[in-house]
Amino acid sequence: MLPSLGTKRKLQEEAEKDLTRQNVLVLIGFRAAYVFDVLQTEGKELPEHAHVNGDAGVNCDRLIEFMNAQGIELEFNERIAPAMGMSYGGKIVLLPGQSKAEEFSTLVHELSHEILHKSERHAATHKNHPRDRG
Repeated sequence: MLPSLGTKRKLQEEAEKDLTRQNVLVLIGFRAAYVFDVLQTEGKELPEHAHVNGDAGVNCDRLIEFMNAQGIELEFNERIAPAMGMSYGGKIVLLPGQSKAEEFSTLVHELSHEILHKSERHAATHKNHPRDRG
């Protein structure tokens, strides 16, 4: 049996008090699942995780300028570890110490959350669901 987890979301004001506890995973129940070892499979080798490298150059600065124009704040805080970044609806927090390429990649990812999931359009086009309430 595998645990089924869900997210208990907190209101923006509560989340700002403690960045590490914005969205908390809670146990919903258990479910049956089939498991196997990769040695029991056939076919091509599984791909390795992508490694972020390269030179973000001026793109990181341009992305931060775009964020500022959208009114999205950027903060660095090690309290979000092990996460590389988190989106809080108007604020993005990144884990300090990432390479420039990792920082750019994480920033693009979190900015996508800001634009796709926390915009006014998203709120206007999606119904409230009981599980989305704090």
